[in-house]
Amino acid sequence: MSAPEMIAPAHVAPPRRSVWAIRGELSTRAYLAIALAGLLLPLLLWWALSASQWVSPVFLPGPYTVLQRLVQWWSEDNLGGDMAISGYRVIAGWALSVVVALPLGLLIGTFRPVQALLEPLTDFIRYMPAVAFVPLVMLWVGIDEGAKVAVIFIGTFFQMVLMVAEDVRRVPAMQIEAAQTMGATRGEIIKLVIVPSARPALLDTLRITMGWAWTYLVVAELVAANSGVGFAILKAQRFLQTDKIFAGILLIGAMGLVIDQLFRLLHRKAFPWLARH
Repeated sequence: MSAPEMIAPAHVAPPRRSVWAIRGELSTRAYLAIALAGLLLPLLLWWALSASQWVSPVFLPGPYTVLQRLVQWWSEDNLGGDMAISGYRVIAGWALSVVVALPLGLLIGTFRPVQALLEPLTDFIRYMPAVAFVPLVMLWVGIDEGAKVAVIFIGTFFQMVLMVAEDVRRVPAMQIEAAQTMGATRGEIIKLVIVPSARPALLDTLRITMGWAWTYLVVAELVAANSGVGFAILKAQRFLQTDKIFAGILLIGAMGLVIDQLFRLLHRKAFPWLARH
């Protein structure tokens, strides 16, 4: 064996990290399999409990009964229209929150006087339940679509403002100081440093608050509604149609999940360097 062959290091494969390591990696196939199991396990438990007859079907209808109710709802009770109007109310209320909360949160997170003026008040109001504002919304806005949008706006706006401000405050001070050293103005620092640096976190904040907007749907449709998934759930409660209540709850969850996955896809496309593989 020659000298170069003796000293050449053998190729050693890097050690494989355990999937149980902190922030370990999973293959896409393994992730999808585990996610599917996480979705199917509660469904199987639900089916087993309803089939055991330990609980009356009036209180716990089986999955097949709920599926039948969904089919009937689609064919006879305009489920498509209910989904469309509920989706519009949620997105409109959330979008109105975004339009106001983004610039306000940016100012709170950037300038201390604005933070001192507005953050304590916002922090105080966000603990007030949105349902408590329903009578005032009916008095001030009326009982049309604007009232339902307003309830969702109230439920999401104050949390969104504080989360946006916190995202802005997380921008590293070194980046701001470097821009100041190079002579950047305050407007340039906000436009070219703070906003681009905070953008990934801001998109996550928008995704999270969209989820909150869906949780306020039933509350919003308390306001003199005659359509929508939330209204159908409330109407089914009066007639003890438990299967329709289950169907409506699962439908809201499914609609929210689709939008959440679209946000995740947008985040991966917009910021591929942050994507987990």
